[in-house]
Amino acid sequence: MNPEVAATTATASEPGADPASESGRPVEGPAGPPVSPETGDVVIDAALRELADAPADDLDALLSAGEAVHRTLQSRLTDLGG
Repeated sequence: MNPEVAATTATASEPGADPASESGRPVEGPAGPPVSPETGDVVIDAALRELADAPADDLDALLSAGEAVHRTLQSRLTDLGG
């Protein structure tokens, strides 16, 4: 290999190298289940876990879980209002 070319060619293992440059797309981390945030409120956390656990390809389940989160948040806000 030509030393001039070797000096200018970066590999993904070199510091500062951009591994996305070869494919033109950003590199994503390992896929895994979505992690629901922890709020410290047991009821809200349970509703958020149900939303995170809903199958992504089941629109009815997603809507149902989203509506449950919405109702739970509304209820908690009402409780704060007096």
